[in-house]
Amino acid sequence: MLLAFPLRDDSPKLKPASVTYGIAFACLLVFVWELGLGRRVADADLVYGMVPAVLFGFAGLPARVHSIPPAATLISSIFLHASWLHLAGNMLYLWLFGRGVEAALGPVRYLILFLVCGVAAGLIQALIDPASRIPMVGASGAIAGVLGSYFVLFPRARITLLIWVFFIVRIIGVPAVYLLALWLLFQIVSAALVPGGTPGVAFGAHVGGFAVGAALMALFRPGAFRPRRPQR
Repeated sequence: MLLAFPLRDDSPKLKPASVTYGIAFACLLVFVWELGLGRRVADADLVYGMVPAVLFGFAGLPARVHSIPPAATLISSIFLHASWLHLAGNMLYLWLFGRGVEAALGPVRYLILFLVCGVAAGLIQALIDPASRIPMVGASGAIAGVLGSYFVLFPRARITLLIWVFFIVRIIGVPAVYLLALWLLFQIVSAALVPGGTPGVAFGAHVGGFAVGAALMALFRPGAFRPRRPQR
């Protein structure tokens, strides 16, 4: 058994990460609302999750549920999560990598980046399997965009990992460029092996979100934050 948990990073954080914490709080509130729906949560996923077949007009929603404009689900789906584990994993990565990116970009550009990456990730996953009637939910595509931005901004930052191999526990520091490159490689291989993704995991959205987040740095990246290792 091999487990690795990221604990912290050393990217510059000169401003409070209000948008990062706001997104996390919004996701938590929405998840609490989902828990309160009980068995009706499946209908909520159909309405507010991104269903590729509905997005492209190949299918409609059941008559028992109301609907919102299909394009709007590219945003609403970001804030839905399937389980506590799904939510906790996404929020951990948002907290770890989002604070540095928000500090570099500022709150407005960071929020725009997050939402654009989330929409792009959803569209890419929908294009991979446009006839799918399975709702896509979760912030992982948008967070993958944050990871792509971090990859460009802070490649030499160090990520502290807790490594657990059977009964051996170690804490090590890894350069962000290697950790994120390995993460991206895993997503690409997984997307190639399972094009439509597995239930709860949209690998194509992860790859697409990462690529869009990295590309947006050509527009958003401030000159004051050149890729360099932060000074201690």
